[in-house]
Amino acid sequence: MTNFGYARASTADQDVEIQIAALKAAGCDVIRSEKRSGTSTEGRAELRTLLDFIRPGDALTVTRVDRLARSIGDLQDIVRELRSKGATLKATEQPIDTSTAAGKAFLDMLGVFAEFETNLRKERQLEGIAAAKIAGVYTGRKPTIDPARIAALKSEGLGATEIAKRLGVARASVYRHLG
Repeated sequence: MTNFGYARASTADQDVEIQIAALKAAGCDVIRSEKRSGTSTEGRAELRTLLDFIRPGDALTVTRVDRLARSIGDLQDIVRELRSKGATLKATEQPIDTSTAAGKAFLDMLGVFAEFETNLRKERQLEGIAAAKIAGVYTGRKPTIDPARIAALKSEGLGATEIAKRLGVARASVYRHLG
């Protein structure tokens, strides 16, 4: 039985060393880490590598469930994949061990709270953006296309493809401004 450890931080300025030390102390034979958002499993190559290599009787160990997934759907997918391979999930800082009924129940509860926290953070971010827009602080990205220039090129008889080439923009952007 191999005990695989997985550590994750969301941003480049966050450190995974504390997680790695905890995983080593938990007896992990192999530890993989990455700096990627936990809101999706997309693009998390190290996690994918561990899930591909895990075998019956193995365990995937994390420090906390939010290091593995921030959505209940992703968490359940990971647990389902582990279960189908005959492996279990464990956490060093939480009483999670999917080989027990209590561990499974606690995992589901923590997954719900991790997703709830993510949704609250998104709501606060949207509220902050709305307040900044009202205050005139947040104006969005500066326009990169001059609609008058597009109209002028169109009046010269050029088509959308040629206009896009001359302005160095996507043809869809030209169509959006034309119509």
